[in-house]
Amino acid sequence: MSRFSFSRWGAIVRKEFIQLRRDRITFAMIVVVPIMQIAVFGFAINADPRHLPTAVVRAEQSEFTRSLVAALEHSTYFDVVEELPDEEAAREALARGRVQFVLNIPADFTVRLLRGERPAILLEADATDPAATGMALGAVQPLVSAVLAKDLRGPHAALENEPPAFEIRVHRLYNPENITRYNIVPGLMGVILTMTMVMMTAMAITRERERGTMENLLATPVLPLEVMTGKIVPYVAIGLVQATIILVTSHWIFGVPFLGSPVALYFATLLFIACNLTVGITLSSLATSQLQAMQMATFYFLPNILLSGFMFPYAGMPRWARWLAQLLPLTHFNRIVRGIVLKGNTFADMVPHLWPLALFMLVVMGIATRFYRRTLD
Repeated sequence: MSRFSFSRWGAIVRKEFIQLRRDRITFAMIVVVPIMQIAVFGFAINADPRHLPTAVVRAEQSEFTRSLVAALEHSTYFDVVEELPDEEAAREALARGRVQFVLNIPADFTVRLLRGERPAILLEADATDPAATGMALGAVQPLVSAVLAKDLRGPHAALENEPPAFEIRVHRLYNPENITRYNIVPGLMGVILTMTMVMMTAMAITRERERGTMENLLATPVLPLEVMTGKIVPYVAIGLVQATIILVTSHWIFGVPFLGSPVALYFATLLFIACNLTVGITLSSLATSQLQAMQMATFYFLPNILLSGFMFPYAGMPRWARWLAQLLPLTHFNRIVRGIVLKGNTFADMVPHLWPLALFMLVVMGIATRFYRRTLD
């Protein structure tokens, strides 16, 4: 048996570096993935969300109500983005996710305050994600104290006693007990479908290209579009089975409520599955091997899970990260699933998130068709 040769070993090492240099996708993964994760965790992830969108239902105008709203506007936790006419409009804004909080000031607030009757102001919070609202709700009482110290002076100084002259009653809607699994378990549906649909489709088609069976199939009179659509139908069925398993286990094992329509949820799930399958087909057209397909699927999966609001509060991200998250299907699907399951949202409530999914699917399908015609025709 020959001895270990450093020259032969060095030749093998050089060969591997040359192959890595030629494999541009692998080289890009080596460089881009660490940079992306550093940027996301360093700049985009924030466990203490601030500047949360807040609406106000104000039935009266007085110095006290104006001071309270001004205190919210100057707080780092609340951004007053609109005034709503009534409670019905407030519930609609919360259900559709336009705002995170609604401050409801009653019509007789000032009169009862000056009488010393300790009136209450209602603060409604979308508590589907407890991590997004917890710190902000904890900052409400200091705001109330600041308003009292500023306005209850002179003839009204006697009202600034214990208990406070008025109170803030907090209603945590959709998840009043702040149960984390109510937020996490429904979000798992989108995460699992993204991971399995993209990776399975990309690797399955790339595997057939490596074996030569795809070219043999396309040599028949069958059109490429017929081949592609026929091959993804089984994965649609797999995705629906996965979604059903998650829904059943989340309700019967973890006790997650289901308040909405199953038809609406399955419709949105079909559209989301189609989005992920088009991504998988596109990646398979770009990849030359199963390893590259897996690498690109991972590269697509990471920003989805980090920026979609599944792991970290969406409201705590900077504006550039939220704009990027709006381009990701998982961001919209998470809102759809949580809205249907926890809020009982209808099709009308889903529309703001359905059309981005449809647009994403059409754009990526166009890219996939272009590359497949060039590589497999």
